[in-house]
Amino acid sequence: MKGQSHTSARTARRLAHLYAGLTLYGASAALQVRAALGLDPWDVLHQGISKHTGVSIGLVSVAVGALVLLLWWPLRQRPGLGTVSNVFVVGLSMDAALSLLPQPHSLGVRIPLLVAGIVLGGVATGLYITAGYGPGPRDGLMTGLHRRTGRSIRLVRTGIEVTVLAVGFVLGGSVGVGTVLYALSIGPLAQFFLRVFAFPRAAAGQGPEVVTRGGRPVAEPAPAQAILHE
Repeated sequence: MKGQSHTSARTARRLAHLYAGLTLYGASAALQVRAALGLDPWDVLHQGISKHTGVSIGLVSVAVGALVLLLWWPLRQRPGLGTVSNVFVVGLSMDAALSLLPQPHSLGVRIPLLVAGIVLGGVATGLYITAGYGPGPRDGLMTGLHRRTGRSIRLVRTGIEVTVLAVGFVLGGSVGVGTVLYALSIGPLAQFFLRVFAFPRAAAGQGPEVVTRGGRPVAEPAPAQAILHE
């Protein structure tokens, strides 16, 4: 009974990490949108598509995530609870936060919003990854291509993000200092918050111990997570 109670408590905590992390990730993206100083590559794409379709950026994020998830099939990737939840929760929470946040015009307000959004993204990433319920659709695409092509994670990730950034920029997505700041800081921030939110090392059968790199939320059970240090 004591062991079952411990396992149930651990599962509840992992689920709390998962959904708090995904919700905060959407909120962090909304802060960066309102800062209007540049977005991360995928949100540059989402914003560009949103401008041309009239669909909210959050719903575009959901649609793009679902389409990317379809690409997992030929790559033989298997989604987890976190994967499916990522598709819906991030985009919906992003739209919800945007509906509550006014658009500031003063640079003295927009710069703190940008910084807060990026730091909150690091917090969200640490929470989501330590839940260990599977990679987000975009990072699953990255790891799937890594396995199928034999190319390094760095090369595959760079190729994907340069491509979506370029397409998003052509479509009118926001590229700026925030894009660069996000790229330089999200890795160290995520690594820091991974240590803050890490669970004690899991015993056999009590769920994965998850360690990974920064960026849009990634989580993958052992032994596959080792490639994410590359």
